[in-house]
Amino acid sequence: MKSKEQQIKDKAISLGFDIVGITTTEPICDTDCKLLRQWLNAGLFGSMEYMNRNFEIRINPATLLEGAKSVICVGLNYKSEKSDSKTQCPISDYALYENYNPFMKQRLFALADFLKEQFSPNLKAKACVGSVPLAERHLAARAGLGFIGKNHMLINPHIGPKILLGELITDLPLEEDEPTKLNCYNCNKCIKACPTGALSADGNFDARKCISYLTIEHKGDITEELKPKIGNSLFGCDRCVLACPYSNKAPLCANKNFKFFPERRDVKPQDITNWSQEDFDKLFAGSALERTGLDKLKRNAEICLENEKL
Repeated sequence: MKSKEQQIKDKAISLGFDIVGITTTEPICDTDCKLLRQWLNAGLFGSMEYMNRNFEIRINPATLLEGAKSVICVGLNYKSEKSDSKTQCPISDYALYENYNPFMKQRLFALADFLKEQFSPNLKAKACVGSVPLAERHLAARAGLGFIGKNHMLINPHIGPKILLGELITDLPLEEDEPTKLNCYNCNKCIKACPTGALSADGNFDARKCISYLTIEHKGDITEELKPKIGNSLFGCDRCVLACPYSNKAPLCANKNFKFFPERRDVKPQDITNWSQEDFDKLFAGSALERTGLDKLKRNAEICLENEKL
């Protein structure tokens, strides 16, 4: 008979997740806590003030659910069928799909229902995706889903670094998985691929220089120094991911229920500059781009057009 943990993993895979692992609700390790605090104190998060809030909650999943004992970590591969391992797409790969937050939450709720039916009728559980303050990459690494690379992404040796993460915190006691011993070793391809120097060899990450941050999160004007380095990026940046050797050999997204919108890949900056809100909603309603909005997308489009002239 399969163990309780294996039954849970099998169910998670049947719901459409690609990888699943289990860890405790203990806080992330002291070293990682210290590094996160140093990063915040240095102001490297830019205008993402939410990163500087709820620090104790972020590092300690037990604070999110009374009586919490286990965290079931899941991952969804978003490498698209149109993905080119050598070319930076104007729209980051994950935004070519439907909004992953409700998609993954719905399936985490279904996993919680399974736990209630099979193991604990009075189960308490909390589904976490995206907006919940949680050091999810650290938890996923601890649960054996992969390792955190020099590009600061979770890298799974089988499905690469294009992974959307989610967690189900529960009061069900479960046996934890072992972390992988893999790491990036001497590979620095992602650091070399970053055109702005946001990634550094000492392991630091300056979000203020990151093209994903600049095109998605940053409000207002972008400095003249950084504009040319944005290139053709309208929303996000996959350069450090595309450079990763694990990305090149990774399989495509296998979940046919995770709706893909190939027409988003073909959007042109010159079109966006003339868009109305209705035009924006027609193509990007219910997507990750909604949060960025039309005004910032137009700002990005104008930068892309200027860069085409260089």
